[in-house]
Amino acid sequence: MLPRPHKRTRTRRPAIKRALLVLAAVTTAFTTVMATDASAASSVHYVALGDSYSSGVGSGSYISSSGNCLRSTLAYSQLWANAHSPASYTSVACSGATTTDVLNSQISALSSSTNLVSITIGGNDVGFSSVMQTCVLDSDSTCLSAINASVAQAKSVLPGKLGTTFSAIRSAAPSARVVVMGYPEFYDLGNSWICPGLSTTDRTALNNAADTLDGIIQTAAKNAGDSYADVRSKFSGHELCDFFNEWLHSVNITDVTESYHPTADGQSGGYLPAMDSITG
Repeated sequence: MLPRPHKRTRTRRPAIKRALLVLAAVTTAFTTVMATDASAASSVHYVALGDSYSSGVGSGSYISSSGNCLRSTLAYSQLWANAHSPASYTSVACSGATTTDVLNSQISALSSSTNLVSITIGGNDVGFSSVMQTCVLDSDSTCLSAINASVAQAKSVLPGKLGTTFSAIRSAAPSARVVVMGYPEFYDLGNSWICPGLSTTDRTALNNAADTLDGIIQTAAKNAGDSYADVRSKFSGHELCDFFNEWLHSVNITDVTESYHPTADGQSGGYLPAMDSITG
C-alpha cells in the first residue's frame, strides 16, 4: 500500500492581510487625529488684554521690555500659550489699565485674524486697589466709607464702560472667542479670627465688594456674548489668611504694586485653570 500523501497546512494569509489592513487604518486614523489637533492649535491667534491681573503683576519674572506694564512670563496668558502652542500670542495687558486704556492702547493689537482674546478689566476704573490700601492704612470707618463709594461707582458707571469696551473688542476681532476673567475674593473669613491685620468687618466688606464687581463684569460679558471665567472657586483655600497656602499678596508697604495681586501660584493654579475651563 502506498503511503498517504502529507496534507498541506494552509497558510493564513487572508487573516494576516486583514490584520495588516486594520492596523494600517488605525495608524492612518491616529495620524489624522494628531494632525487635526496640531492644525487646530496652530490656527489659534491669541491676544491677551487687560490690567495687572492679566499682565501678571505679583508673579515676578517680568519682561524688561514691557516697562511699567510689568508683563510676566508667569502670567496665565503666557502659561496658556506655552501649553497650547497657538499660531501667535501677544500680550498687551498692562498694570494699572482701565477700560479707557484698553480702548486707546490695547484694542489695536486685535485684528480680523484674532480668534481668542482674554481680559481682566474693571477694578482700576473704580479705584479698587487704592480702596484696599486705604483699608490697611486707615480706620474701619474710613475703610468702609471707601468701599461703599467704590461699590456705588461700580454700579453706576462700570456697566456702561464695560459694555463699550467689550463691544469694541468684538468689532476689532469679530471672529474671536472672548474670555472675560473675574477677580478673586481676597480673604478666607473662616480664618479671620486668628489672622492679624484688618478686622473681620473690613475683610467681609472687601470680599463683598469683590463679589459685586465680579457680578457686574459677568453680566456685561454675558450681554456682549462673551464667556466669563469665575476664578473665585479656584482661589478657595488659597486666599489671604489661608496660612502658608496663600496665592495672593497682602499689602506690602515696600512694594505696593504687588499688594492684593496673585502670586505665581495664583496665576498657574487659579487663573490658568479658569482659562482652560473655557477654552478646553
